[in-house]
Amino acid sequence: MHDLRGTYVHRGDSERLRRRFRRWIIAGGVVVTVLAAGRRPVILDARAESAHTSTARSGSRVVTIADRLQAADTARVATTRLQRWNRIYTFSRRWMVDTELARAIHDAALDAGIDPELGFRLVNVERLFKERATSGVGAAGLMQVMLPTARYYEPSITKAKLYNRETNLRIGFKYLRDLIDERRGNVKLALLTYNRGALAVQTELSLGLDPSNGYDQKVMRGYYGAARVTAAANRVRSSE
Repeated sequence: MHDLRGTYVHRGDSERLRRRFRRWIIAGGVVVTVLAAGRRPVILDARAESAHTSTARSGSRVVTIADRLQAADTARVATTRLQRWNRIYTFSRRWMVDTELARAIHDAALDAGIDPELGFRLVNVERLFKERATSGVGAAGLMQVMLPTARYYEPSITKAKLYNRETNLRIGFKYLRDLIDERRGNVKLALLTYNRGALAVQTELSLGLDPSNGYDQKVMRGYYGAARVTAAANRVRSSE
């Protein structure tokens, strides 16, 4: 076998080897590139998946918190409603009136800022929970409201409308609330004014007399909520 080193043939073989090696390198690079390209989406997808999972988990936490807050709100609302109806049923049994009437008195008193306990006592003393009751001087309904007094709050009201349960209670308790505020939380004087009128009460006070005719005692016998009413009146004055 001839020694071809250094000859043209040997140089050609070397060149071919270099070219072949370059092709292998290029081919290998393509493979690496393809493999890398094939792997890259996986890596990116994995990161995206991780980010998505993190977002989903984060979103899940937000939703969970929102759900818990909503559940807590729902529970509070349910508890408040239950407590309200428990009070209404208690008043209904205690004063021996139907549940709807007890509800109307309870809610109207609260809406006007009156302790429901005081509200029931007042309605009981006025006309024993009789909705169609009329006094000799024309006072009407559960709260024995006079038409001129009612028209101070609702100018277009008629005597017939004063016998409506909701209307009568709404106006009566608003009037009592205003009297309590005017008397700076003195429930006794407010009740006496409600019963006797402002002129009669003020006249006796001016003379240094006790304006009580026993009405306040009937309403407030055994009642311990006067402090709450006075506190409520003070809050009203402080906000003005």
